[in-house]
Amino acid sequence: MRALPLELIDVDSLHTDEERQIREVVRKVVDDLVRPHVAEWYERGHVPARDLAVEFGKLGLLGMHLTGYGCAGATAVAYGMACLELEAGDSGVRSLVSVQGSLAMYAIWRFGSAEQKGQWLPSMAAGAALGCFGLTEPDHGSDPASMTTRAVRSGDDWLLSGTKMWITNAPVADVSVVWARAEEGVRGFVVPMDSPGVTAREIQHKMSLRASSTGEIVLDEVRLPADAVLPEVLGLKGPLSCLTEARQGISWGALGAARECLHTALDYAVSREQFGRPIGAFQLTQAKLADMALELQKGYLLALHLGRLADQGKVRPEQVSVAKLNNVREALSIARQCRTILGANGISGEYPVLRHANNLESVLTYEGTSEIHQLVVGQKLTGLSAFA
Repeated sequence: MRALPLELIDVDSLHTDEERQIREVVRKVVDDLVRPHVAEWYERGHVPARDLAVEFGKLGLLGMHLTGYGCAGATAVAYGMACLELEAGDSGVRSLVSVQGSLAMYAIWRFGSAEQKGQWLPSMAAGAALGCFGLTEPDHGSDPASMTTRAVRSGDDWLLSGTKMWITNAPVADVSVVWARAEEGVRGFVVPMDSPGVTAREIQHKMSLRASSTGEIVLDEVRLPADAVLPEVLGLKGPLSCLTEARQGISWGALGAARECLHTALDYAVSREQFGRPIGAFQLTQAKLADMALELQKGYLLALHLGRLADQGKVRPEQVSVAKLNNVREALSIARQCRTILGANGISGEYPVLRHANNLESVLTYEGTSEIHQLVVGQKLTGLSAFA
């Protein structure tokens, strides 16, 4: 009798009935809205982001771990499980939800004024308005302290100038949370994307995250009122805390891509015959499957443990770095190994494995590269910074 990888150590017993119910709801919406179409979206390099956002909003998936303003107020663990199911469909679809809820909405929810929250959060939670998060620049990815986007005062207003790059949702967004260097330090601004001087350009010819809208934002002396600034934060702790929030969902999501690849490889291994028997009956194939199942389960336990800590308000940034580093790295390794089990069929779009592997190449480096997370962990272990 076959067992699915996460059934080996009965991880379901670690969840509440409510958590399992949320998982099943998200799994069904992925089955209904994503899986039948995602291979085509990936091949075309286009995703119906607005249509998906509305459907996800109906289910309370956008900003689901936030409270008030139409948000579901779910636990960090429930949000993580939702991310896992979404990324089992596609990393780009999970990115749509992550950027909307854990970056754009979270920044406004955590650091915004009452007016900013009331203006944007209800419509973003419903999927009626899409958001993005403008931090990364063409020459400043891992080093946000060197950002060149500038905010200068002009009477009572602000003028923003600069360029942001590799911004998920930018070409379809209604609002962006843009981080810029002001005289007093790094500030966050709520920028309507239809503001004069704002241009969003879709990045073409991607080989990864093709079922995701990614863009460049150019800010040409964009005039904003005084109340566009996020009032409750000053300095890099603002964007960095948002990244920590998003990385928790990513550490769950990557496991979804890995699980999808492993399930596909398992089904293939018991049905594909060579030398007169299923390839799953050969020792080398079983060794691969066993090792991948172990890593998937260990990653799940790590994500769950940190999710419980987050729900207690105890999770620390370096702990999130451990999860992001481990889970994405192992998920990518699983996807690559699964491709070998499928042989030539592993490169076919009829199977999701290489699509997930390609996507995970991006997940490996966004929201902090593996090297950056290694240095975060290394600094915690030694007490010495290797960043300077």
